[in-house]
Amino acid sequence: MQKLDLIATAFEALKHFVPFLFALCFHEYAHGWVARLRGDRTAEIMGRLTLNPMAHADVIGTLVLPLMSIVSGIPFFGWAKPVPVDERNLKNPRVDMFWIAFAGPLSNLLLALIGAVALGLLVRFFAPALMAGQAGVEQIRDILVIFISINVFLAVFNMIPLHPLDGAKVLARFLPERVNEQLEAWSGYTSLLLLMIFVSGGITLIAGPAQWVRNLFMIVAQGVALT
Repeated sequence: MQKLDLIATAFEALKHFVPFLFALCFHEYAHGWVARLRGDRTAEIMGRLTLNPMAHADVIGTLVLPLMSIVSGIPFFGWAKPVPVDERNLKNPRVDMFWIAFAGPLSNLLLALIGAVALGLLVRFFAPALMAGQAGVEQIRDILVIFISINVFLAVFNMIPLHPLDGAKVLARFLPERVNEQLEAWSGYTSLLLLMIFVSGGITLIAGPAQWVRNLFMIVAQGVALT
């Protein structure tokens, strides 16, 4: 019995961790892909233009903190290694960096949309199986809901305007150069601040906005299911 409980617990952890890992890799890939479009091939040359988790994994951000999230039950929090970008290769660094940074959260919203459409199609074509409580179909439904939720949370979290998050780089497009340079110089302190917020449970403050955005995708799923 204890062995079965362990297997069930491990499976539940994987239902969260695998979508989270894919979402992180896709997020970093999007940064590198847009950077290449804008003229910088640094990520591609360094082997970061890939969905391979090993290329993007950070021990603390990709493994330790997500596992802590699973154990504690708080929203997923973590990161991958930042994709390198050489601004010297960009034609218009200020504008190009805006789009390179924005590509990460946008990619997660794209995945959430794909997940919502897939969820709607599942409900539409497998409604009898769901009503009958067939375990396999229910598990797929649960994984899709988790997939949507994780991608929404990552998008919202990364848009917080604090370095080293994408939101700070997006905001930099509209700030005076001197102000942005100072904010970047403080990135070490803001990184520590973000970690302290996570440890203290303050990360739940963005649960409200994330839930609101998630509800929009669930409306999309419902619309697909009913069409």
